[in-house]
Amino acid sequence: KAPPPLDPEEPEKIAESVQELGLKHVVITMVARDDLPDGGAEHLRQIVESVRARNPEATLELLISDLEGNEEALKCLLSSKPDIFNHNVETVRRLTPRVRHKATYDRTLFMLRRAKELAPEMFVKSGLMVGLGEEVHEVEETIRDLHSAGCQIITIGQYLQASRHKLRVKEFVHPDRFDSYAHYGRSIGVAHLYSGPFVRSSYNAGLVFQQINQK
Repeated sequence: KAPPPLDPEEPEKIAESVQELGLKHVVITMVARDDLPDGGAEHLRQIVESVRARNPEATLELLISDLEGNEEALKCLLSSKPDIFNHNVETVRRLTPRVRHKATYDRTLFMLRRAKELAPEMFVKSGLMVGLGEEVHEVEETIRDLHSAGCQIITIGQYLQASRHKLRVKEFVHPDRFDSYAHYGRSIGVAHLYSGPFVRSSYNAGLVFQQINQK
């Protein structure tokens, strides 16, 4: 089934909602729109600019698809100057073909790296879920890869099976291991690594932004 067409009024509708709710930090996410030549980048750019026009004090975080590696679409998106650029790696390299539809591990690293190169003043963020059968050394490798790609913020949380059609949980990871991942990240220079069973990509997003701005 083809996705519905883009709503040209959506940017202004979202901007109005942010204003009415008095939001200070806004996370704008998207579904993958591979049916569009730019993956939806121009539409998302318009949303960011509309939100900022009505809410100049709000900070903006984009959580996006990989845009199929389209660098021109990425440049379009970054022209809106989000405060945080977030694209999740989701899982370790070995499990990526089974966990992610179409997206690849290396393309994710490419998009994160290019985002940081194109907008060095912007914070770059990524995250993954554990409990899918990964090994500790694979998670540590992923942390290193994300750090090398320019990520200053990394989130690690427990995978939960959303429905019977989704991948099954292989393991409920002990909190001590989450702590060890955070310790490892700090030891190699990751500025902000949030790791725990209940951590999600947008976990305390506004508070995290306040903390990194204070440093």
